[in-house]
Amino acid sequence: MPGILSGFDVSASAMEAQRIRLNTISSNLANANTTRGLQGGPYRRRDVVFESALAVGDGGLVPVRVAGVIEDPRPFKTVYEPGHPDADPNGYVELPNVNAVEEMVNMLSAIRAYEANATAFNSSKEMMMKALEIGR
Repeated sequence: MPGILSGFDVSASAMEAQRIRLNTISSNLANANTTRGLQGGPYRRRDVVFESALAVGDGGLVPVRVAGVIEDPRPFKTVYEPGHPDADPNGYVELPNVNAVEEMVNMLSAIRAYEANATAFNSSKEMMMKALEIGR
């Protein structure tokens, strides 16, 4: 019965991946002004990397999973704030490489992907219920 249930697995794995993506985006937005993290420097934006979890013999349906969360290598923003506690001797402060507009666009994209997978999950469930009704 893996063919019947594989649609559920694909949708559920994609929803879980988007949930992790949303949590990462939320962390980025929450730390958009954090100038001193655990490593001492400003917060570095993070991004989620997805990969397919190839399932052999499952009728071509391939679940998705999170391969990892990586740090964005883009440079930090620098602003002149001589009174800031984290300012360098020249008065410049390094701010996180988080762009709030970019994060909001990513958040909308993740929400839409989550909703699409929830719709696919519910459609699969409805089709299965209709198939069971035919068997009565």
